Amino acid sequence: MMPAEPGSTRTAASWRRALPWAALVALLVVGQTALVRLTLDYEAARAQERVEEVAADAAADLRNSLTRDQQSLQALLWNEPPLARWREGASELLRERRELVRIERRDLAFQVTSFVESPYRPPVFKQLPRADADLDAEVACASAHRLSGPVYSRSYFVPLPGGLGIELMDVCMPVLHQGEAVGYMVASYSLQGMLAESITRARTEGHELAFVEGDGTRLARSGNVARGRGVYVAQRIIDLPGTPLQLRVDSAIGKPDLIPNLATALVLGLSIALGAVVVLLVRDTRRRAEAEQGLAEALAFRKAMEDSLVTGLRARDLEGRITYVNPAFCEMVGFSPEELLGTMTEGDPPPYWPPEMVAEYTRRQRVRLAGTAPPRTGHETVFMRKNGERFPVMIFEAPLVDGHGRQTGWMSAVLDISEQRRMEELSRQQHERLQATARLATVGEMASLLSHELNQPLAAISSYATGSMNLMREGPVDAETQRMIGQALARIAEQAERAGRVIKSVHDFVRRREHVREATRVDHLLEAVMPLVRLQARKSGTRIELDLPAPPQPMPRVMCDRTMIEQVLLNLTRNAIQAMEEMPLERRVLTLRVRQTQPRWVEFAVIDRGPGIALAVAERLFTPFFTTKAEGMGLGLSLCRTVIEQHGGALLFENLPADQGGGAVFRFTLAADASAAARRAPRSDAPLAPTPDEATG
Repeated sequence: MMPAEPGSTRTAASWRRALPWAALVALLVVGQTALVRLTLDYEAARAQERVEEVAADAAADLRNSLTRDQQSLQALLWNEPPLARWREGASELLRERRELVRIERRDLAFQVTSFVESPYRPPVFKQLPRADADLDAEVACASAHRLSGPVYSRSYFVPLPGGLGIELMDVCMPVLHQGEAVGYMVASYSLQGMLAESITRARTEGHELAFVEGDGTRLARSGNVARGRGVYVAQRIIDLPGTPLQLRVDSAIGKPDLIPNLATALVLGLSIALGAVVVLLVRDTRRRAEAEQGLAEALAFRKAMEDSLVTGLRARDLEGRITYVNPAFCEMVGFSPEELLGTMTEGDPPPYWPPEMVAEYTRRQRVRLAGTAPPRTGHETVFMRKNGERFPVMIFEAPLVDGHGRQTGWMSAVLDISEQRRMEELSRQQHERLQATARLATVGEMASLLSHELNQPLAAISSYATGSMNLMREGPVDAETQRMIGQALARIAEQAERAGRVIKSVHDFVRRREHVREATRVDHLLEAVMPLVRLQARKSGTRIELDLPAPPQPMPRVMCDRTMIEQVLLNLTRNAIQAMEEMPLERRVLTLRVRQTQPRWVEFAVIDRGPGIALAVAERLFTPFFTTKAEGMGLGLSLCRTVIEQHGGALLFENLPADQGGGAVFRFTLAADASAAARRAPRSDAPLAPTPDEATG
């Protein structure tokens, strides 16, 4: 062995000696840079905290000012003063509060009955009429009327002569007389005036204050401070009833200077860096020992982890020889590590390859080891256990590289998927059985629904046929009897057609298809079911009352599947009549009520005067196949709720109190016809707030 040359030895020693000094210089640079950066960040944080404090104080001042103004405005309405005294109080308030530019009194129709302008500025609605800027005030007053309290509007821009303008915001308070709203009082704020008059100037020196929108657009700013630089900015949301105000505070100072803190940072950085280098040099040897110990522990940990895996691991070199297997792989194939290590694809195939597939596996592995196979996440194949049993496996392979990044072989992860295949086959068989069961259940559901829903039209056909036969047996068939028999035959044809529609609707209902929706007047729906309802009502002595919108109110129209909604009405009315069979004759009253409660919804109510619904029955009332009748099937109310929910509505019930006559009421809602609502003329009960063109200023 040749000794090392002296020149090369000295060069290596020089590098070893220079390395700590290079580390020292690097640490000095990094330390100084970090300290300077920390100092600058500290100064920036202090400046930002100052802006946050100013923003908090300004927001508090604004809230206090608005609260005082609100109290003063409410004081104008105390004891319901006459209009002249109210004007005097409003004028005095405008002289005290410069941020207020106008105070108005309006009636319930939102017409201006009186107003007072600020004496410190020309009228703000001189160029733009007040009626053209009423929209936001109307919205605020509608909310104030509903909440019985003050509500603020969104801000809006009002142009002024000379090409300038002003941003205003209204606050609306309801004027009450004996607890009832008789009008509104609207006060208009200048956002510019709020910033100038409501915020203490001493605490906000050197900052720009502005009201901004959500996208950062400035609405108004304080005019007696320097412009902000946009470096230190704080924002506060001032929550007001009806709308929030966003206050932004922008500091007039820029980023902190570098020079005042540089000398201190350099001295401190040098001291810390020198001490750190000495400590690093002393601890270098100990760290190397700790690293070696850590490496040994990591190897032991990896070995324990590999031994605990249920996934088989197999490593091969570039020639295909097996160099490593973990216990899971050995347990999977049934061979020991000694029987597997060293085996290769060429001439000495692994013992877990099935003999009949050795040629195919050899060709496949040759392509794989050559590196020409396309990349893939995994492939499935078949292995053989030591006892000869074949089983499917999933193999995931990845290149095995050394510390220099060179590939030295392949690492494979092997999963035994025989249990997974067995579960998949079992799941497939269960799925087929479930499908067969579902088809049988669907057939049963269709049969139950058809038998339940066809009962009423078939009963009607039987009743009309029996009545016709009785008329024919009573004697000669005169013109009047022929007319009555003709009406009965027409009813029989109508109910037969209805039975056909029921079969089609129930068939579509069971198959969960979309029903045909059409705009239908509610009185037409009731007229279609009234013959059957009256027939059952006459048998039990029940009186029927219809409660529909009276003219000139238009008859509501709903979007629905007529056949299914008629079935709902028949089920509910039949249940109501049956509930009153045990009641005295004077209490057997069935009421059908229809009201358009909202522009989008129409409410139907079926009201009886029976004993009501017991609590135990109410808990299971809509459960399928639950019934309290000996001959019932328990599908009626369940079907009704499903139909109404498919129409987007809701079916509810409640017991009526004794002071209202007792009984029960079933309510359901249907969507109103939007096109009919759009053509409908405004009604007398429309909101009282006028359009902007109707108001005066």
